[in-house]
Amino acid sequence: MITTRALTKQAATGSLTGLALGDALGFPTEFNDVPSILAKFGPWREMALPEPAFVTDDTQMTLAFARGIRTAMDSGVLGPARLERTVRDEFVAWYHSPDNNRAPGRTCLTACALLDGDRPWQQASQVGSKGCGANMRVAPIGLVPGLSDEQRAGAAQLQSALTHGHPTALAASDLTARAVFLLARGAEPLGLVGQLRSYAYENRNRYYHRWLGDLWTLGHDPSPESFIGRGWDECVAALERVQSALRTPSPETDPCLATGDGWIAEEALATGLLCFLLFPEEPVTALRRAACTRGDSDSIACLTGAFAGAHLGAAAWPKEWAERIEYRSDLLSLAALWDA
Repeated sequence: MITTRALTKQAATGSLTGLALGDALGFPTEFNDVPSILAKFGPWREMALPEPAFVTDDTQMTLAFARGIRTAMDSGVLGPARLERTVRDEFVAWYHSPDNNRAPGRTCLTACALLDGDRPWQQASQVGSKGCGANMRVAPIGLVPGLSDEQRAGAAQLQSALTHGHPTALAASDLTARAVFLLARGAEPLGLVGQLRSYAYENRNRYYHRWLGDLWTLGHDPSPESFIGRGWDECVAALERVQSALRTPSPETDPCLATGDGWIAEEALATGLLCFLLFPEEPVTALRRAACTRGDSDSIACLTGAFAGAHLGAAAWPKEWAERIEYRSDLLSLAALWDA
């Protein structure tokens, strides 16, 4: 059920803006432990948005994926062949861009270099990698209206598989997009983890052959179902850690201690969710908590921002922050398509 509030809150604008703000807030704190962050930036609840508010490859690749979706849908119904071509082109363009200088992940660089050519995309996919680069960029597909569950899930997993082909990366991307989709439609944060766990159980043995082709054969599993099932099992375990942490919430404790440092896909999902769910109606506080963590702070905070913005909409973010974020015009133009 879509609520009246969900129709008017501009969830896409809120989610993409929040993702970029979290990315910018976490950019200078990444690779630092919490004591170091506090020493440099003061109390975490008072962290200021850097000036200028530069983002990382997380936002750059989110924009690349979003542009790929837009181009694919401009020419017809969203399907695997059309989306693979347009997103592949965007990822390769990002790889060659002079602006690709924000400490991008090795897996993304390796895979995008291999995508630059005519080989089947499965031969570029890094099937051994489940880095968080798979799901930190997936939010746009959760914001596109009018898609079927199969289109949304297939697209989420395909965009992951272009670079990160590990089944846990696929499942975490699917779950991240599902969370954004549910929150944008008005789902209550209190029941979100339960809904995601149910979704994971329902999809545990579902391999999207039309979207993924023979990717599963590169994982040395006996069947496509066992390949994808490994990923869902790891993500369910991560969601259980989120639920456990929320039973006895401790906002002043580094969330990474409960749900992981976020360098890998299921931990980024879990810790981003935890930061959001600790402060579901205080989006800026949630971003600050996510940025003040010992782990992959920019990716954790960008996921937190995507969730908070999908939940609360464009009004979630202070005007003076939103107006300063890098790539603001690109974020707003893409979001406007889906808010309309």
